[in-house]
Amino acid sequence: MDLQLAGDAALVTASSSGLGKASARALAAEGANVVLNGRDEELLAAAVEDVRGDAAADATVLGHAADLTDADAVEALVRRPVDEFGGLDHLVTSAGGPPAKPFLETTDEEWDDAFDLLVKSVVRAVRAAEPHLRAGDGGTIVTIASISVKEAVDDLVLSNSVRAGVVGLEKTLSTELAPDVRANAVLPGTHETARVEELVERGVREGEYDSYEEGLDDWAGEIPVGRIGDPMELGRTVAFLSSPASSFISGVALPIDGGASASNL
Repeated sequence: MDLQLAGDAALVTASSSGLGKASARALAAEGANVVLNGRDEELLAAAVEDVRGDAAADATVLGHAADLTDADAVEALVRRPVDEFGGLDHLVTSAGGPPAKPFLETTDEEWDDAFDLLVKSVVRAVRAAEPHLRAGDGGTIVTIASISVKEAVDDLVLSNSVRAGVVGLEKTLSTELAPDVRANAVLPGTHETARVEELVERGVREGEYDSYEEGLDDWAGEIPVGRIGDPMELGRTVAFLSSPASSFISGVALPIDGGASASNL
């Protein structure tokens, strides 16, 4: 299916690895010109080369290192696709997860850091991107959040609490920026990212699992489809939500978890 993204300009924050990188890869494979972002320049450069390998022939893939908690750096990041590609059609926001801790062990500083990273980074990016998204034929924002928005996860009080604010922001943007810009969120469950690979491999080393495959099967134990997700499954969903094929979808927070969530809504 041609998503009609060829020649569009996209920015994906926190995309040097994981689900952000998968989203950038999916957009570039559809022919969009994409700017990837990360803080680690070496990791970012490797991600850019990786995504270029799967990009459509006419797609341009660039990297721009920036700290999403730095307002000036985010403004410069948003200017990059505008300067390179002549505009910005699609913004995909992602950010690393805050530390896993129970409520009583979480400090005020950690609360502030989580809000700055997860919510204010989106605020900064959208504020800078808004005029450019409005200027095109139909701008889109897709926010990568977490299934913890639907169901609280044990010992993840920061993600459970703060990511809900990101989805509230996304829903507000879907009305305030309409009809020029559509805004949606995706709520990933467990996917085979580098972080999950690291945890499973640790389990193998510590004797918890006999093999990596056994570890993956254990992680998939509560998922109705019987496996954990491939990051590209989420990436392709992000590309779909960025495309004209989803032109009547806005204000949605879509779980992508293989049916693991027990929530009705």
